[in-house]
Amino acid sequence: MHSTNGSDWRERTELLIGGSGLENLARARVVVVGLGGVGSYCAEALARAGVGSLVLVDGDSVSVSNINRQIIALVDTIGLPKAQVMADRIGRINPACAASPQVMWVSRDNADRLLSPERGSVYYVADAIDSIPAKLDLIEACLKSGVNIISSMGAGNKLDPTRFRVADISQTHTCPVARAVRQGLRKRGILRGLTVVFSDESPIVHQPGPVGSISPVPGAAGLAMAGAIIRSLVSAPAES
Repeated sequence: MHSTNGSDWRERTELLIGGSGLENLARARVVVVGLGGVGSYCAEALARAGVGSLVLVDGDSVSVSNINRQIIALVDTIGLPKAQVMADRIGRINPACAASPQVMWVSRDNADRLLSPERGSVYYVADAIDSIPAKLDLIEACLKSGVNIISSMGAGNKLDPTRFRVADISQTHTCPVARAVRQGLRKRGILRGLTVVFSDESPIVHQPGPVGSISPVPGAAGLAMAGAIIRSLVSAPAES
């Protein structure tokens, strides 16, 4: 069995971003909130890139309906807390990554505590929350605290994974989730300054009820989020 000890497994990454890039990733602490179809792919991509510390936040457990799109959803993980399953999976991929599972729902009451310096400095927050009120609470807490955040808009009722793009919330269109987030932030006095991943594909809605989903789409959104975070980390000034 090949060991992941040392930096041998990161050689291909180092060829792309160099030693300083690897060091920046290894020093970083990223909080991923929401570990469904978008967040689970984002968290795994960050771990495979070499991010040194991940806080994994989700109050839900894996269900059968998650298998079509969530990387942590397996036959033998059904019923288990998503945060713990994600942490265990990361431990088998990159044991050097300090993966901290937090089985909790984010709300106005605890969003600030999640970002508290006493818990360790946070370089970036990846918001993959489904609930609009909770999403707004987390976004507002990050923007007020000066913590970098990237937020995922809607990935449901869409079929084309190539339609995602990274933009400021003020530049979004077509996506119903982005519209709801814009409206909610406007009521809180926030018009721009939030980086998001959104799709310009018109939603496909066949009937009322649960949101339709298919494997490539939320995964693409999560990977786009991880990519934006990694690019920011790699380009960050080296610490003296």
